[in-house]
Amino acid sequence: MYVDPLAAAVPFYDLLHEDGHVPLVRELLPPLLDGVRHGVLEIGAGTGLVTEVIARSAPGEIYALEPSLGMRSVLLSRLAADPPLRRRVTVLPCGALDADVDEPVDAVVMISVLQNFPAAERAGLWEVLARQLRPGGRLVFNWRDRAAPVPGGLEPIGSYEVGRHTYEVAAQVLDVAGESVTSRFVYRVRQRGVVISEEETIGTNHRPPAAVLATELKEQGFTWSPAPDGMQLWQLPGA
Repeated sequence: MYVDPLAAAVPFYDLLHEDGHVPLVRELLPPLLDGVRHGVLEIGAGTGLVTEVIARSAPGEIYALEPSLGMRSVLLSRLAADPPLRRRVTVLPCGALDADVDEPVDAVVMISVLQNFPAAERAGLWEVLARQLRPGGRLVFNWRDRAAPVPGGLEPIGSYEVGRHTYEVAAQVLDVAGESVTSRFVYRVRQRGVVISEEETIGTNHRPPAAVLATELKEQGFTWSPAPDGMQLWQLPGA
């Protein structure tokens, strides 16, 4: 039986990410998609917040890949409320390593997703993504080197009022081993200060140095191009 690892996070997702990286992505991503005409593959579309940014930045078809059923449900609801966008977006219910689009695209966009891939899987990831791109195609993702976190106690990372309820997210680093960081996330809903709902997840993210990613991408035939701080732009050779 499939268990959606992101199910607990889904009700909190837009609240947390609108308060996090999404506003900056709305500013930095569009120039990196300038001139893209032949489609975009979005890896890890989530609830569609960045899908909307892509749609405003590139006029072609969008393949929105999202393996989480809960996230896809919100994404499809977002598309249902926007018929012109719905006609342009195909939702792919699979993981990135299984990506396979009908025609090669001009760009692959991957926002806050790369940390889900351990070193053993990244070579396969770059190979799969390169196959989806047209000659000269672009790979765009957000990444920056960060200091290694330190295991510690549970710390709040977001609190949001929604009607009479307060939605809270807290996180705790449990273990750090090389580039891998295992963390615990707690999702609470309060009513008049009393917890009426609480769920938690434990997962492992991967934080390789940017220099390691550069070596991997060059081995796959990608070439680095300038991008704003926090973003990465890599391209395949042209036709």
